[in-house]
Amino acid sequence: MLDIANGLTILVDKPYKWTSFDVVNKIRWNLKKQLGVKNVKVGHAGTLDPLATGLLVLCLGKHTKLIEGLTNDTKTYTGTFLLGKTTPSYDLETEFNEQFDISHIDDAQLEEVRTSFLGKQAQFPPIYSAKQIDGKRAYDLARAGKMVEMREVQIEIMDFSIDATRFPEIDFQVTCSKGTYIRSLAHDFGLRLFAGATLIALRRTQSGNFHIEDSKSVEEWIALIEKDEVYIP
Repeated sequence: MLDIANGLTILVDKPYKWTSFDVVNKIRWNLKKQLGVKNVKVGHAGTLDPLATGLLVLCLGKHTKLIEGLTNDTKTYTGTFLLGKTTPSYDLETEFNEQFDISHIDDAQLEEVRTSFLGKQAQFPPIYSAKQIDGKRAYDLARAGKMVEMREVQIEIMDFSIDATRFPEIDFQVTCSKGTYIRSLAHDFGLRLFAGATLIALRRTQSGNFHIEDSKSVEEWIALIEKDEVYIP
């Protein structure tokens, strides 16, 4: 039984090209339909970009009070950087706009750059992000062709490993603090190699004590909602 009365935290494997709000709205709509009520509180603890997949922590009912604390948890991601090309969004949302020579890059340089990211540091969020700029989302301003000036934020990279077997694609795993943009990590990784880089794949595998292995797809959660008796006070 899904005990909405006492609150519930569920783990969803977010699909590719879905926004985090798409997932929230889908789960909320099915809960409202099943319960026959006008509204059910549903929120998420940490946004995932549309082109990312993986662990999305959803809080239902009284558990929405836990969102702020859960959002502050460290996150772990896996994914892939493509060296030698960049896009304005730092990922594949926009087209490649620059290409760079990568013939100078060797294993020693890759290792030096990898270790340079460990620890506390400042990071600039991508202009194609949900950051608020004068009351508007940065990505709305960027898509409208307006100048966007991002402010740096303090982040921490606790662990960062790379695998260059498929060079110029660099597979990685990173554990980081709240507010870290992996797209910016990809962009900055390329800058430090004097070669440019783009994030071409991203998956969140862990958020605090929650793991992707314990998650279910949106469809699986909907099936449980439709099958089980759920109630609210």
